[in-house]
Amino acid sequence: MLDSALPLISVKNLEKTYDGGFQALKDVSLDIKRGEILALLGPNGAGKTTLISAICGIVTPTGGTVTVAGHDIIKDYRKTRSMIGLVPQELTTDAFETVFATVSFSRGLFGKKRDDAFVEKTLKSLSLWDKKDNKIIQLSGGMKRRVLIAKALSHEPDILFLDEPTAGVDVELRKDMWQVVRELRESGVTIILTTHYIEEAEEIADRVGVIAHGEIILVEDKAELMAKLGKKMLMLDLHEPLKALPDALNRDGLELSETGEQIIYTYNTQGERTGITSLLQDLSDAGIRFRDLNTKQSSLEEIFVTLVHEDSAQSKLNDETKAKDPAEAT
Repeated sequence: MLDSALPLISVKNLEKTYDGGFQALKDVSLDIKRGEILALLGPNGAGKTTLISAICGIVTPTGGTVTVAGHDIIKDYRKTRSMIGLVPQELTTDAFETVFATVSFSRGLFGKKRDDAFVEKTLKSLSLWDKKDNKIIQLSGGMKRRVLIAKALSHEPDILFLDEPTAGVDVELRKDMWQVVRELRESGVTIILTTHYIEEAEEIADRVGVIAHGEIILVEDKAELMAKLGKKMLMLDLHEPLKALPDALNRDGLELSETGEQIIYTYNTQGERTGITSLLQDLSDAGIRFRDLNTKQSSLEEIFVTLVHEDSAQSKLNDETKAKDPAEAT
């Protein structure tokens, strides 16, 4: 039996360079815990799909190792692949096959015995049972995505990869899909999803990984990430509007709203001192009264944009350094 304390998936120094010289993955290391939902966030072209394709054995890495439940994905390909279900971005199904038949066929591809009861259970869990006799071509885009999930689950995998699972679907269906993902996790399936919808990661993920330019920038528990990197805003609703902030309140992170009716103070939650106490004292000394105050935490989207922007700036600096002095860059 696998030690539950060990990572279910372990990626070590993974690299992928294509024939044309493009390096899609650069020294990626990542551990994925059993039973978690991990969201991989990144802009288009960041390397998200290449990473999960490498773990699933679809793309051959040019360096590094990947193990699934202790099994090497190359040496023990059949074992590791049988543990994984993959829902790709593209709707790759036989348009003229029925829902029930296509899911049953996928089960057979993995050497599983026919089990109509299991297929029925899977289709019902995805609200597809009433569509079981429909041909794929007759389904909406959202229903087709559900069929892809059913196909990926047909061989009873321990791990499910979802590559942009809600791309191109409406908001209501997206929320339905989030609920499906939660229920799958509750049933014991470990889920890794790639997305560029920030709210998707914020809504359902336990941990968030940020990838850009083929490199993992960080992987953190969602709550810890927001606590560590998030800024917090203190908003003070004034009794009387101001035309400008007095000189005595000249400090970093302080601004006046366009209407002059609110003072906004942005501070780092991880700092030794927030500066709020001294700010309130300065307001009192300046004769500025407020009638209400509230705070707002930075969203995951704001954190993500900041991280990717900083990584892009660093990558640009590295490229410029290499161009000026290749020897120094190494």
